[in-house]
Amino acid sequence: MGRRSPVHGQCMILIKRYPNRKYYDTEARRYISLEAISQIIRQGGEVRVVDHASGEDLTAKILMQIIYEQEKKQRDFMPLATLAEIIRSGGERLNPMRRSLALSRDFLQAFEQEARRRIQLLISQGEVLEGEGMRLLEKLLAFGDLASVDRRPQAEEVIERILAARQTPSRAEFEQLQNRLDQLSARLDAWLIKKSADQQSP
Repeated sequence: MGRRSPVHGQCMILIKRYPNRKYYDTEARRYISLEAISQIIRQGGEVRVVDHASGEDLTAKILMQIIYEQEKKQRDFMPLATLAEIIRSGGERLNPMRRSLALSRDFLQAFEQEARRRIQLLISQGEVLEGEGMRLLEKLLAFGDLASVDRRPQAEEVIERILAARQTPSRAEFEQLQNRLDQLSARLDAWLIKKSADQQSP
């Protein structure tokens, strides 16, 4: 029998993500927020997140998103012991996180290329002036305040749809998250070594 969750008093909690990006706790039989999932983890609970339609395991991706959101708040949210348990129980879930991060970086590169292509097309067709197009491109690549940019409706619709679908932070934020994961891994290694030494000492 699996380890019981201190949150619901049961085994690992299965959470389903629906197309509308809502999360459904199958044990509590109610929708919960990403913050609520984070709270379960902080309290030592175990969760498994799957896509409702395909059954794809999204746990690593959701964990990465939770870490990213907590990093924006600039505070530690996961005790080292809990982090160690997540890694053990999930087959070293930091590695899937890193793979997800790499895939997101690939998307950002493709996004930048597509944004440049579309802006150049608008300029070449005389739809926008070159200076206006370059300012628009700079705003798009900086992932700034999209609503305040004076730009062509076609570009706005494409970019907003992509960002809404991917919920992708900026490249600088990805780099910050990667560095944070490295720091967490180093702290975890040090904690495990210390714990092993304490257990072996008379």
